[in-house]
Amino acid sequence: MSETLALEARNIFKWFPGGFANDMVDFDLRKGEIHVLLGENGAGKSTLMNIIYGIYEPDGGEIYVNGEEVKITDPREAIKNKIGMVHQHFMLVPVFTVLENIVLGKEDTRGTSLNMETARVKVIALSKKYDLEIDPDALVADLPVGVQQRVEILKALYREANILVLDEPTAVLTPQESDKLFEVMRDLRKSGVSIIFITHKLKEVMDVADRITVMRRGKVEGTTRPNETFESELATMMVGRQVQLKVTKGAAKMGKPALKVRNLSMRNKSGLKIVSDFSLDIHAGEILGLAGVQGNGQSEFVEGLAGMRPINEGSIRFKEEDISNANPRELLELGVAYIPEDRQRDGLVLPFHVADNLVLNSYYREPFSRGTTLNQKAIEASAEYLVDKFDIQAADIHSNVQHLSGGNQQKVIVAREFSRPIKLLIAAQPTRGLDVGSIEYVHRYLIERRDQGCAILLVSTELDEILSLSDRIAVMYSGKMVADLKPEETSKEQLGLLMAGLDLAESDFGADPEVEAYYADNVTAQVR
Repeated sequence: MSETLALEARNIFKWFPGGFANDMVDFDLRKGEIHVLLGENGAGKSTLMNIIYGIYEPDGGEIYVNGEEVKITDPREAIKNKIGMVHQHFMLVPVFTVLENIVLGKEDTRGTSLNMETARVKVIALSKKYDLEIDPDALVADLPVGVQQRVEILKALYREANILVLDEPTAVLTPQESDKLFEVMRDLRKSGVSIIFITHKLKEVMDVADRITVMRRGKVEGTTRPNETFESELATMMVGRQVQLKVTKGAAKMGKPALKVRNLSMRNKSGLKIVSDFSLDIHAGEILGLAGVQGNGQSEFVEGLAGMRPINEGSIRFKEEDISNANPRELLELGVAYIPEDRQRDGLVLPFHVADNLVLNSYYREPFSRGTTLNQKAIEASAEYLVDKFDIQAADIHSNVQHLSGGNQQKVIVAREFSRPIKLLIAAQPTRGLDVGSIEYVHRYLIERRDQGCAILLVSTELDEILSLSDRIAVMYSGKMVADLKPEETSKEQLGLLMAGLDLAESDFGADPEVEAYYADNVTAQVR
C-alpha cells in the first residue's frame, strides 16, 4: 500500500439548519488502500462524502486530489478527477438495461447514433477483470439488489474512477453478497484503486479495512488500524458510551400460535410461482427468524402477510381470524405492525415531515385527529417524544424525512411501529442501516415485546442477528420452507448451506419444479 495520498480533505465544515454536519473535518485516503469511515447515524459520514463527490458544496475547507487542490462543485467535476461514488440508495434507471445505465452520461456517439457495441465490449471486459458478473441486456428493475450494486460499481469503473466511495454498500446485501463485494474491493485495491468504505458493521471493518476513521456528531474522533483496536473500542468511539454488542435474553414463554400460515402460494406479474406451498406457525411470545438468500421469496411472503401483495392459494389466520388478502388498514386495526424491507418505497412518505411520518398509522385516531381535523399539537408532541426516545437525528420534527440519513429514516419507521400496542410484529430487516447503539436498542425492544406476549416474525440477512434473537429459525429457499431449526443447535455455516439450497437433495423438502426453475434462471444463479 502506497503512502502517497490519493485524496485529502482539510478543515471541511458544512452547516445545515440545526447544526454542523461536518465540523472542521480532516480526512485522507492513500493510494491503493481501503479506508473505512465509521460512525453512528447522523455522524456526518455521508455529508463528507457528498462534499467530496460534489453533491454538496462545503461552507469551508479544501480538497486535494493527488496533491493538487481541486474545486468540486458538482458530480461532473468529481468524475473528471477520477472519483466515483456508489450511493446507499442506487442511482439507476429501473426501465433501462444494465448497459444503458452504465453508459448513461458518457455515451460514445457516431454522428447522431450511439455506439453501444464499443461500450458493450468495454463493460464486459471490466466485469470479467473484476469478477463482477452481469448481463448487459438485463433490465435493472429485474435484478436483485446485489447485482444492481455491481452495476453501480461498474458504472464508476467505466468512468475510469481510481477513487471509489462506497456508502453503506452492505446495508442491502446478504452475507454471501457481502463476501463477494469484499473480494471485489480487494481486487480493486490490488489494481491501485483507492476505496472509502462507509459502514456501521464492526465485523466488516475488522475484516476489510487498512485504516479506520471514526466520526461522531460531525467531528473526527480518531483514526486507527484493525490490529490496533477492538470492536468494543470502536463501538464506544462511535456512540460515546459502552455498547452491549451481544444479545442477552431469557427463554421464551411461548403461548398458542398467533399466526398460522397454511399452504401459501403466490405468483408474480408473469404468473410464475414465487412462493409455493409455504406453511408455518408463529406463537405468541416467540421470535421466529426467517432466513434466506435475498430473492428466494422472503420479500414476497412478507408483503403477502402485510396485505401488500395478493395471496393466490392457501390461508393466513391471525388469532383464529382469516386475514388472507386483508388490507394494511385492517391488519393495523388487528394489532399488526410492519417494518418493511424497502423503507423509502413502503415505509415513508419522503416529502412529508418527520412528525407526519411518525403518525402514518394513527393519524385518523384520537388524539391525533378529531373527525376530519388533524390535531397538530398532539402530533407534534408525540413526534418530539419519539424523536428523543429513539435518538432520531433531524434538525427538527418539521424536517422532510427525505433529508435524513438512511439510518435515521429507519429509526422513524421503527419508532412509529413500536409506539403502539401490537400483537404481531412483521419486521423485515429492522436494523438495516442502523448504528451499533440503535441496533442494541431495537434488539432490546424486540425481546421486551416478545416477553410481553407479542408474536414476532424477524426477516434478516444478518445471520448473527437471526441466530442471537430467534427462538426458532425457518429457512426459505426457492419459495419454499426447507428447514425449521433451533438456534442453539445450529451453526452459521449450517444455516448458510441451507440458505444456499446445497443440501436439498438430502432433505424431505423437494422444491416445486416451477419455482425451482424460476429461481435458477432469475435469482439464485445471479446471487451466487
